[in-house]
Amino acid sequence: MTVVRTRFAPSPTGYLHLGGARTALYSWAFARHFGGTFILRIEDTDLERSTPEAVQAILDGMKWLGLDHDEGPFYQMQRMDRYREVIAQMLEAGSAYLCYSSPEEVEAMRERLRAAGEKPRYDGTWRPEAGKTLPPAPAGRMPVVRFKNPQDGEVSWDDVVKGTITISNKELDDLVIARGDGTPTYNFCVAVDDWDMQITHVLRGDDHVNNTPRQINILRAIGAPLPLYGHLPMILGPDGEKLSKRHGAVSVMEYPDQGYLPEAMLNYLARLGWSHGDDEVFSMQQFCEWFNLDHLTRSAAQFNNEKLAWLNNHYIKQADNERLAALALPVLEREGAQFDGAPALTVVIALMKERANTINELADAAMLFFREPKPDAALLAQHLSDAARPALAQFAQRCESVEWTREALAALMKEVLAANSLKMPQLAMPLRLIVTGQLQTPAIDSVLQIFGRDVVLARIKKFL
Repeated sequence: MTVVRTRFAPSPTGYLHLGGARTALYSWAFARHFGGTFILRIEDTDLERSTPEAVQAILDGMKWLGLDHDEGPFYQMQRMDRYREVIAQMLEAGSAYLCYSSPEEVEAMRERLRAAGEKPRYDGTWRPEAGKTLPPAPAGRMPVVRFKNPQDGEVSWDDVVKGTITISNKELDDLVIARGDGTPTYNFCVAVDDWDMQITHVLRGDDHVNNTPRQINILRAIGAPLPLYGHLPMILGPDGEKLSKRHGAVSVMEYPDQGYLPEAMLNYLARLGWSHGDDEVFSMQQFCEWFNLDHLTRSAAQFNNEKLAWLNNHYIKQADNERLAALALPVLEREGAQFDGAPALTVVIALMKERANTINELADAAMLFFREPKPDAALLAQHLSDAARPALAQFAQRCESVEWTREALAALMKEVLAANSLKMPQLAMPLRLIVTGQLQTPAIDSVLQIFGRDVVLARIKKFL
């Protein structure tokens, strides 16, 4: 097999969206699977819409996901001399020509064809043909350069996702490959870049299917080899409509802000259009070993926030506590956490991470250890009953000397319950309220152990 060279080539006109991230992931994994090369290319010839901020958003998204590139990033605006060189060669070879039709004239051509019930297109006024006399060039008008697209036959390719796709050349008009100011256009730049960078496989969204026959014809005209193309189906929202803002976050960099781990996002995106049997959870190393083009699905995938949250919970439970603490710390600081005299954050994280779907949820849950408890008065009146008070006092007295471990505290609670003929909730619920300010916590013996003897005794005595 030829050495695999893949590319991810986003246009910096917004953010790195989920569909783009999946495309990057598949292209990256395919190159890694075969020990090939993964190239990052920024297609920034749309000067009106491309921004430095959008470029940075792409780079930030790729870095967060850990999709490292072997070559690049290459910027099309830095390759203008190369594009002009190829255009000059095409003009000389007769595969491109100068067109002096104004935008208004081109639109008038299209309107006439629409009125006649035909496909709107450029009518070939300036296309050179044998025996044809071209109009005189209008004075002072800068021409565009058009590709002389074949007028007969068809373009056909074996799409690695969709199967064979065939489009008649009669459906394609003579594409503008350079504007009047000399700036080359998208489809031309892509073809030249894929040629120069020796791209062997192009994986991209199926919104590019209409661009592919144009790029194939340009590549053939300049004598370049064709890569294999694969067009991935779009990602839909839970309602079956195209994924958009109303379904939640669609920019990759919104997910770390919401508390998602990159390994969860990668694992989830990998399964949105590809499968390996029934495997749902796998590392990126395993994914690269498994990934090929045979199990890409032709049907659109639906984004499921609950599934992503489930995967994120799995990876949070597996993650190192130091790492989770570093991620949760900024959230805790924003929420006003008080760390003086508080338990070690890593110890709290170890206890709380089992039930957290996101880092933000983990930080919210951890806050009970880093703020003064303010139990609701009505709940306190309900649970701090006359029966519970003597048991709490006895528990506090014996806490002075008990070994401060979860096991010893659990045993002490059972002894106090038995001595006072109470059931566990009658002691555990007021303890939770007094020590943490809330009724829902992990196991109370674990919570007490982490708070420490001095804090627990001080809070019990305050409320008794």
